[in-house]
Amino acid sequence: MISTSTSSIIKRNFLLGLFFIGLSISLIAQNKVQISLDEVTLKAKENNTKLKITKQDYAIAKANYEQTRAVILPKINISNTSSFTNNPLNAFGFKLLQKSVTVPDFNPDVLNNPGQVENFNTRIELLQPLINIDGWKKRKASNLQLQAANLQTERAGDYLDLEVIKTYMQLQLAYKSVTVIEKAKETALENKKISKNSLDQGLIQNADFLNVEIRVTEIENQLQYANSNIKNVSNYLSFLIGENNDIIYQPNTALSLNVKNFNEATTLNTNRGDIQAIQFGVEAQEQMLKSSKLSFVPRANAFANYEWNDSEVFGFNTNNYFLGLQLSWDVFGGYKNIGQIHFEKAQLEKANLNKDNYIAQSKLELNKTKRQLIDVRNNVTLSKLALDQSEEALRIKSNRYEQGLEKTTDLLFVETQFQQKELDYLQAVYNYNYTLSYLTYLTK
Repeated sequence: MISTSTSSIIKRNFLLGLFFIGLSISLIAQNKVQISLDEVTLKAKENNTKLKITKQDYAIAKANYEQTRAVILPKINISNTSSFTNNPLNAFGFKLLQKSVTVPDFNPDVLNNPGQVENFNTRIELLQPLINIDGWKKRKASNLQLQAANLQTERAGDYLDLEVIKTYMQLQLAYKSVTVIEKAKETALENKKISKNSLDQGLIQNADFLNVEIRVTEIENQLQYANSNIKNVSNYLSFLIGENNDIIYQPNTALSLNVKNFNEATTLNTNRGDIQAIQFGVEAQEQMLKSSKLSFVPRANAFANYEWNDSEVFGFNTNNYFLGLQLSWDVFGGYKNIGQIHFEKAQLEKANLNKDNYIAQSKLELNKTKRQLIDVRNNVTLSKLALDQSEEALRIKSNRYEQGLEKTTDLLFVETQFQQKELDYLQAVYNYNYTLSYLTYLTK
């Protein structure tokens, strides 16, 4: 007979156990967050690190383009120079700049031994490019590279959308798989109960019952992996939306077949963002080649400076100005210019080959994916047919087993087959939906 104190301890431990189980369930529920595809897409657009890196590539291209304004805008420089010398020539020159030369300064002894003379010069210099044709071509090339970077950023956003859709559907598939396996576990546990009764009545052997137990263990192991997969996909989804957390996400819609039709006659859109970006890259390289060829053309620049000279720091006692126009022509630069032309020509040829290769690969990928869509669509139909047939076979076998007309091994085989057919059908639906989304991405 159990004593009152022992009974109290058992009751207390039981209540504590219920408390901790309830707490665990509560924590799991708190960490599981429902989320929609639109929410994921929006968060990814705002927070995805890879997309931010691509946007910085655009910012770099924009900064490079801004630097090319130097070929049309003036350059202004302000300087203050302090000089000290006893050099006869420079000393007399400083006095001339300061407009302080007097008759005694022409004394040979003073000219030869001027002592230390100070000069403080404040100068404003301006350089205005007038004709710089090769620089203009480089500026145009930089502008084309900027447009290419902008299109690449947009295309990166399109790819991120595809990756989000793919991951979201993987999460839907993971939850569906867990549901299928949990249902299979319920069936297996029910069959285990029936098998135990049959074993107790001597209708089946112990080996048959062990096979049923093995089946239950296998399903529990599959369920563990399926739940881990939900966590893995959730973690990757967190990565895509730029959040570092251990939240278990749950899609607010279940995996279902996308009935959207796709026009299989659709061809590659050469105006697609990434292809246009490559084309802009080729055109930019053409401008760079023209720039190299025009490096032999003379350049014209206007320059001017206005300065103050004084014997005192930051003095503005005397002033003068200097204006001019410079025409320069690099006639021969030690074969550097010619070598640069050859370099840019090779770069242009490489850019054209890369463009042709990229377009050819894109066409191959599009044609392969269109054929794949037909295959996965057929697979969905066949998988659904196989699932229906397997479900009917399981129903018949289960009824006969309960009546003792079927072997345990036969029932276990049909159960396993039905579960696998359910998972195969879900995978076929996922493959079809993703292939359709991928085709939309390829033809956007």
